[in-house]
Formats: sequence, structure tokens, C-alpha cells
Amino acid sequence: TQDTPMSFDLDTIRARFPALAITDNAVPRIYLDNPAGTQVPQSVVDAMSSCLIESNANLGGGFITSDRADQIAADLHVAMADMLNAPSADEIVFGQNMTTLTIYLSRSIGHLLNAGDEIVLSRMDHDANVGPWLLLARDLDLEVRWLPFNTETYEFDEDAIDKVLTDKTRLVCVGGASNMLGTVNDVKSIAARAREVGALSYIDGVQSVPHLSTDVQDIGCDFLVCSAYKVFGPQQGVLWGRQEVLERLAPYKVRPAPETPPNSFETGTQSHEGMAGTTAAVDYFAWVGESMATDYHDRYAHFDGRRKFVHAAMDCLFDYEAELATHLIGGLQQIDAVRIHGVTDKDAMHRRVPTVAFTVDGVAPDVIAAELSARNIFVWSGDYYAVEAARHIGIHDKGGAVRIGPVHYNSREELDVLLEALADIIPRAKAA
Repeated sequence: TQDTPMSFDLDTIRARFPALAITDNAVPRIYLDNPAGTQVPQSVVDAMSSCLIESNANLGGGFITSDRADQIAADLHVAMADMLNAPSADEIVFGQNMTTLTIYLSRSIGHLLNAGDEIVLSRMDHDANVGPWLLLARDLDLEVRWLPFNTETYEFDEDAIDKVLTDKTRLVCVGGASNMLGTVNDVKSIAARAREVGALSYIDGVQSVPHLSTDVQDIGCDFLVCSAYKVFGPQQGVLWGRQEVLERLAPYKVRPAPETPPNSFETGTQSHEGMAGTTAAVDYFAWVGESMATDYHDRYAHFDGRRKFVHAAMDCLFDYEAELATHLIGGLQQIDAVRIHGVTDKDAMHRRVPTVAFTVDGVAPDVIAAELSARNIFVWSGDYYAVEAARHIGIHDKGGAVRIGPVHYNSREELDVLLEALADIIPRAKAA
């Protein structure tokens, strides 16, 4: 991995996040639960507060608070188009969360499918990109074909997608990165292969968008969904859909709602404060990109303004996070009996996000997580809704795994506190 960019200033980053300064009984909080939801910068809090105070009205009223709410909604669509390099802000659909958006959109996509059509689902994915499609397959009598990953490499084999695609494939659903294994998938190649057989591609970007520069035009997919609350924003979801595909879909909506995307898919009254907070989160990345990622600007010379700065920021922060991942994995490997489920080669950190899951034979993951919690170190245990992945590697009926998820506001020192705690907790737990 690269060295930390010279202009990256962790102290300045951390100062933007008020939650990072909180202590409990004089013990600092160490937030390593980030794959389930990140903390937010003060600017996100301020934007949401301002919306609720100054712009608290429904859309389209023609008076000042409603006009401001209209602007907040418009700004959100432009901001997320910048973050995902969407060709048009009209391709951005805002919603409650990724799961709800996916369940909802699956109903519309179902109108393009017929009994006997095949859909491809991934053994690596969060159930939000599995369960909705299984329900659709049940309702429409579709055939489900599974894309397996290699349980030794924790990646898809190069020919895995070719083995499951047929001339009956109509939809391919796969994650950009695994919320359990941390694996970054080659969704560009998968989307291209899907397109070759005439299938749509639906990418779950919930775990990839917080860490990777995401360009839906380069990926070539038809849909990509992500969660604002895992990208340092509020608890909201965002879907990008290719314009011509969105226009083919029949939205499930009430009769007075708009007839055209994206508003035809944004059912009911949206969270305007969530929109304001999501835009502020994108602007936070732009601030990072403009002030700390100057070494990366040339990579995105074809972008302008905020779009350039956001994508430069993601590359800069990914390099720092790769350092954290290398340090974390190296430390875990020094603790006896720890088994990491994911890519561990220090020269392959570009093929994973810093989310790291591990198990210890003879010790339940929730016991380790509880011991860490008692020390104010926050991690997750279980399967984190990655049901298929946990089953595929044989840990689902054993309580899943412990998941540690640093992001760019975490420090190496925090990871050292974690590793020291684990070095104490695990031997005692095994001896118990």
C-alpha cells in the first residue's frame, strides 16, 4: 500500500466528528462498528438541524419554507450524482434505506421478468441484495442461480460468473464489497458479462461506496444502491438507476405522485432533513478532497468542482484505510487461535476494504464483542445479515464472527488498544 498522503491530517479529520470526543467514565469510545453505521461530522448535524428549523415544510407549496425544502431535495440529487458520477441528477432515487429501496424496486423490476427466467444471486452478499430477489423469484416462479465465492481465497474465481450465466439470465445481483469478508468485487467485469447475455445488473454498493471512488458510468451497471449512514451521513438510502432502465419500469406509487423518475420512485414524503444531511456528507468528502487530496486531483482532471474533489478524497482515504487494514490484520495474525475470514496478503489490500472478520475456535464471537464493549471498544458479532456468506464458510451455526471495521477517522493507536485488549481477552476466554 501507499504511505499515508503527506497532506492527510487525522487530527483535523477527527475534530470534525463530535462523537469521537465522547468519553464514558473517562474512557474514550473507539468506534470500530463502522460497517453497520458511521459517525457524522458536525456539518451533517448542522445541515439537518437547519433544515428542521428553517425549511420544515412539504415540497411544492410555493412559500418560503417549501421553496427551501424544494432546493434541499434538488441539491441532494445533484450531490449524490457527483458522488457516484451519475450522468444526471434525475437518476438518483432517495429513500428510507437500501433494503427498503431494493424491496420496493424489485416489484417494478419484476414486471420485466417472466416465469422461468433466471436471476443470479451472490453467496457473498448482505441479505438486502438476496432476500428481496428470493421473494420475487418465489412470486414470479423465477429460477435462482447462485454465484459462489472461493472459501480459501474469499474472492470470486475469475470464471465464476461465466459458470452461472445462461441465455435465460435476466438479472445479476452482486455486492461491490462484502460486509463480512471485506472483499472488493470486480463489479465492472460482472456487469459487462451480464450485459452480454442481456441481463440487468444490480450492485449493492453499501460497503464499497464508503471506501472506494464509485463511478457508475465506468462500472457499466444498471442499478447501484448505497446507504448514507455508512458514508458519514444520516440513516437514509440512495439508489442510482440508469435513466433508460428507470423509464422502462412501472413505479408502485399513489396516483397524484409524479409520473417520471426519480420522483415517481420516491414514495410518500421523504426525510428532507435526511436529504440535507446526505448532501452535507458529500460536501464533507469534497472538503477532504480539496484540502487533503491534492496529490490525487490529476486522476480526476476530467471531473469538475465537487465531483473531482469527492473522487480524489475517496482515493486518498482508501490509501490511508489500507494502512489501517494492514496494521489490523498483521496484529490479529499475532494472536494465537485467531482465524481471519478474508484477504490477508499485505500486497492485496487494494482488493479489500478495511472491514475484517475473525473467529476463534472454542470462543463465541458475542463473548469477545461483549468483552470489548466493556472496554468501550465497539465491534459487531454475528452474521450482520450476510447469511449466505456465513453459511458458505461454515460459521453461521457457530455464532458468526467478530467484525472490526475501521474507517478514515480511526487511528493506528485505536487499533493498538483493540489488539492489546484482544490479546488479553482471547486467551482468558479460551481457558474459561
